[in-house]
Amino acid sequence: MVDMLAQAASWLSGVRKANMTTVVTYTRPGAPAASVPVSATIGATTFQIENEYSVLVQFTSRDFLITAADLVLGAAVVQPKPGDCITESAASGTIVYQVLAPGKEPCWRWSDPYRNTIRVHTKQVQG
Repeated sequence: MVDMLAQAASWLSGVRKANMTTVVTYTRPGAPAASVPVSATIGATTFQIENEYSVLVQFTSRDFLITAADLVLGAAVVQPKPGDCITESAASGTIVYQVLAPGKEPCWRWSDPYRNTIRVHTKQVQG
C-alpha cells in the first residue's frame, strides 16, 4: 500500500526547496571535499536554557532547513555536527554561522517525520 503522507511530505519538501530557498555553502573544517553549496530555507528556533544560577536564558538560533540528501561531503551524505559552518551571502557581505545549540540541545533535528529535511541550528560568528 502506498503511504500517501510520505508522498505528500516528499512533494512538500520539493516545493519548499524549489520556491523558498537561498543557496548557502555548508563547510566541515578539515574534512575532505569539505564544502558543498546547498539550497536552504531560513528559519529560527528559540531555546530557553536554565543556567547554573537557575536563571532561564533565552537563545535564538538562525536555522537552515536543508534537504537531507543534499548534504554531501566527501561523496557521502552526512549529518551536521557542532563546529561545521554555513556561509550566507547578504547585501552587507558574507555572513558565517557556526552549527551549534545551547546547553545539551542537539545542533540539528529532523524537520519532518519522513526524514526528508533537516533543521540545522546555528549562531552567527562572523559578518
